[in-house]
Amino acid sequence: MKILIISDTHGAHRNFDRVIEKEQPLDMLIHLGDVEGDEDYIPAVADCPVHMVRGNNDFFSDLPGEEEFMIGGYHIFITHGHGYYVSMGEERLKQEARGRGADIAMYGHTHRPFYEKEKDLITLNPGSLCYPRQQGRKPSYMLMQIDDNGKMEITQEYLNP
Repeated sequence: MKILIISDTHGAHRNFDRVIEKEQPLDMLIHLGDVEGDEDYIPAVADCPVHMVRGNNDFFSDLPGEEEFMIGGYHIFITHGHGYYVSMGEERLKQEARGRGADIAMYGHTHRPFYEKEKDLITLNPGSLCYPRQQGRKPSYMLMQIDDNGKMEITQEYLNP
């Protein structure tokens, strides 16, 4: 199973389209908020099941603010992250994810890639495809792959500008 994890596209299609072309076929896409009007465009182009949450810039969106679901045997909790003050650190988000029994917490908002694996929780942020803020400012996303035995691998990926 191949899952694309993105965030903070802010209504810009160019890099999203490039990633889709590069990574297809996909089994699932997860968008962690700030789609800014692309609620219909993203699933149509991805051509796979999509989980999307509302970000702080999705003012008129009907997307949920958070979502929980299973991928294989993994309990996933997704949110944009601004409601957990992730710009100041991941502790509130981690506390919430653990309280929900999540194995993996995914968020966006900061436009900076982040990955941390602890004994009971993986916390990740794919960064931003359109407005990256990390050193080097390369557009970023993550891939999650789960093999037939349920073994998961998560990789950080970058697009050349």
